[in-house]
Amino acid sequence: MVHCDECGFVYDMGEAEQAARGMTEGVETFADVLRLSPTDLARRTDPDTWSVLEYCCHVRDVLLVQRERVLLARRKDRPSLARMGRDERVEHDGYAVQDPHDVARQLTDAARMLAHDLGRLGSGDWDRTVMYNYPELRERSLRWVALHTLHEVRHHLLDVQRQF
Repeated sequence: MVHCDECGFVYDMGEAEQAARGMTEGVETFADVLRLSPTDLARRTDPDTWSVLEYCCHVRDVLLVQRERVLLARRKDRPSLARMGRDERVEHDGYAVQDPHDVARQLTDAARMLAHDLGRLGSGDWDRTVMYNYPELRERSLRWVALHTLHEVRHHLLDVQRQF
């Protein structure tokens, strides 16, 4: 993917080193929604669409999983990454019953942790690669991983905004 037709995100590899800032900014919007919204954040607008709370939990977990993937790529050459089990996590981790204030804090922490680790990458580290499973098995650089994570944050912000 070079461009997301739905949200307009462009995978510009030259912007990868600034992706962490965009992630932390986007997560602040999620956290504000979780802390300030007067609506039932666990309510689904339809059975096939995640609730605001579920999207926020998903983004938190994406940030945590991507952080571990970045760290793995720094210590192992071209590791093959396991799928995160995005759909299973909704039920297995009980996304819909989590406390929104806890999730807001966790989201912020996860974004800061990933941003910290991305900030520690040297010029050669950005070109380290992983075997990434989504959308198909393909070798990807850490630049792409950072941009893909930023895309997840921005795309799911749009998903959340659609529900208001």
